[in-house]
Amino acid sequence: MFFNSIDFAIFFPIVLTLYWMVSKQLTLRNIVLLLASYVFYGWWDWRFLLLIVISSAVDFSVGKKIAATEKRTTRKAWLIVSLCVNIGLLAYFKYVNFFITSFIDGFRLLGAELDITPLSIILPVGISFYTFQTLSYTIDIYRKKIQPTENVLSFFTFVAFFPQLVAGPIERASHLLPQFQKTHLLVYEQVKSGLLLVGFGLFKKMVIADRAAVLVNTVYESPSDYKGLEVIIATILFAFQIYCDFSGYTDIARGTARMMGFDLMKNFNAPYFSRSITMFWHRWHISLSTWFRDYVYFPLGGNKKGHYRTYLNLFIVFVVSGLWHGAAITFLIWGAIHGIIIVIEKAIRNTISQDFIDKKSNYLSKFLLGTMTFTVVCFAWIFFRAETVTDAIIMIENLCKPADTFLFSEKGDTLGLDRTHMMVLWIAIIGLLALEYIGHYKNVYKILQKQHSIIRWSVYVISVYILIIYGYYGYEDRSQFIYFQF
Repeated sequence: MFFNSIDFAIFFPIVLTLYWMVSKQLTLRNIVLLLASYVFYGWWDWRFLLLIVISSAVDFSVGKKIAATEKRTTRKAWLIVSLCVNIGLLAYFKYVNFFITSFIDGFRLLGAELDITPLSIILPVGISFYTFQTLSYTIDIYRKKIQPTENVLSFFTFVAFFPQLVAGPIERASHLLPQFQKTHLLVYEQVKSGLLLVGFGLFKKMVIADRAAVLVNTVYESPSDYKGLEVIIATILFAFQIYCDFSGYTDIARGTARMMGFDLMKNFNAPYFSRSITMFWHRWHISLSTWFRDYVYFPLGGNKKGHYRTYLNLFIVFVVSGLWHGAAITFLIWGAIHGIIIVIEKAIRNTISQDFIDKKSNYLSKFLLGTMTFTVVCFAWIFFRAETVTDAIIMIENLCKPADTFLFSEKGDTLGLDRTHMMVLWIAIIGLLALEYIGHYKNVYKILQKQHSIIRWSVYVISVYILIIYGYYGYEDRSQFIYFQF
């Protein structure tokens, strides 16, 4: 079930009504949430509900086993059980065919043909997200950062909570699990702000991301046919497509959860205003970057074993992050690009003091650094979006080749978007950037609430009008969120 579907528009009001009707009865409330979450996920393919149930049951039991003993070897053995089950399921469904095809390709390079056929495996939606979420629970218990819950219903609901089940944010048990063990009050301001957040997420998804997807797909599906500014514009638009698609999902997830009294973490913080790749990853997909920091980077040794080991640890984290995003060489290269730049930035900071950098910073240098960072991010997105490494190389080669720009000719129509749609798209992107820039320094919601009711309701009505009139409804795959495939 997609957030931007008629099904969800019917489903969520029903769930919200039932939820608040029984909200004072904690057990009944969580039963409603758990059943709603299973219906939400099962709407796509009910067979894969078993994976969520297995993951939940294993980690609930393992968490109690780990906490029940102080013997280090026993605790570690139970943790290994959790790791093997969760990563084993993830590896089978997501990476088996990747390793099979890589094995076949390796022998082909040596001149040998293997009679091996990749398996017919369907990737369950959201498996990377809920696997990491439930894994953090057992790891934190092993590290004695949290105590296991005795409430099996709360834990199962925590793992399957439908607003953030299939595309995050990846919540920690220390933050979200206690919220299932206490009652919530129906607060008008919370419901209103949640509804506005949902609307903003739908604006990002339907007005910007789905409209940009038409042009991006046109160019990236035929990389040899487009050159110069066509490739540049398509790549820039993909940067906004993936951001608006993913952050739009997060906004809707946080908004729907907020209407039920739950608080989900902020997953994005104006990432395209970053002045370094390091800053970018402090602002982009925050729940994933902090997960890798806590559960991969620190266990590798972090920055406690010297500069060169720190650089290696950072690079490993970003390569693994690339593989998390998809079982393909293109994703590994994307992760490696970010890892290399992060290492370079870290080495520079180790050579030049941060105080010196801050003293030399001014508006021009910040602008130039921001432009350079966005350029690097867009360059890396080419590998993320391209179907194959060959396609990515073709796109890069075509970047500097001259071509008639579709912006000033009739060729724009052949890319799937006419001039009206192009104008709406760029105006929407500029408006989004302006809101994010203001929102980085001030709370836009609080500013709006201080205005006269006429102004507030005018903003609400205009926002709904923009969503209805300028939402892009003509793209056949518009309901699919990009990060569902991860």
